[in-house]
Amino acid sequence: MWQICFLTSKSNMKHAYVFPGQGSQYTGMGKNHYDQSAFAKKLFEQGNEIAGFRLSDIMFNGSEADLRKTNVTQPAIFLHSVIAYKTVDNSRPEMVAGHSLGELSALVANSALSFEDGMRLVIIRSSAMQKACTSNPGTMAAVLALDDEKVEAICREIVTETGEILVPANYNCPGQIVISGSLKGIELGCERMKAAGARRAVILPVGGAFHSPLMEPAREELKSAIEKTTFYNPACPVYQNIVAKSVMDKEEIKKNLIDQLTGPVRWAQSIVAMIADGATHFNEIGPGKVLQGLIGKIDKSVTATGVD
Repeated sequence: MWQICFLTSKSNMKHAYVFPGQGSQYTGMGKNHYDQSAFAKKLFEQGNEIAGFRLSDIMFNGSEADLRKTNVTQPAIFLHSVIAYKTVDNSRPEMVAGHSLGELSALVANSALSFEDGMRLVIIRSSAMQKACTSNPGTMAAVLALDDEKVEAICREIVTETGEILVPANYNCPGQIVISGSLKGIELGCERMKAAGARRAVILPVGGAFHSPLMEPAREELKSAIEKTTFYNPACPVYQNIVAKSVMDKEEIKKNLIDQLTGPVRWAQSIVAMIADGATHFNEIGPGKVLQGLIGKIDKSVTATGVD
């Protein structure tokens, strides 16, 4: 569905940077930058100070369980991604995007947001989402090999029939959608998705129903923080999750960043839009290779590499 091929002249070829979100963390993340660069070490210490705890110690030596906590995972991935961008890659992107949390890393890379303000917003975002997970229990599930339209229809049916919360949360690539909602909503969703022909519908080991209405308390808290933060018109377009298209206006960027917390991550649609606008090479900046894998499944005609 999302596979497209196109011809473009060299003058239209563009270099896109993409930034990972929650789930790409690992023990030891970022330590190579810390050990090899005085500048990186300085940024790590700035991040620790803003976080109010030794985040770098958990990144370098923490257990998988330590790193899975939302209020640790998000600032850790943001810090790693921004440091990788600032210390390893000297070129400049012509367009950027980030998967969920990664959108904040992308906004630092395209100069819409300072590193310090980005770090503060990530701390607030992760803390608010952690609280929302406690007050509004929920979870997420990955649905494989079922059309987007069918997944959307089943979610609507369950909401109408039961009043439970269930929504598509992440459109990752063709044949891979993550759904999010109440515990009962996800249970019913998995049963019905499999009955409809999904190859798998498996509940994920996450702490809550991200990108669903259950994150509304976190959205309100993040909105308040974003409205007090200075944003700038970016140096290059950001393709934001909620709209899956190029955005250059700082006020629109702020609105989309707020709405993202309760709305879907349209990742496959965003990558398709970037390719349509001339992207021929994607560089994943930050921990892991998740986005490189997804981009390869969205369109095999482009290349994707990474800087960890």
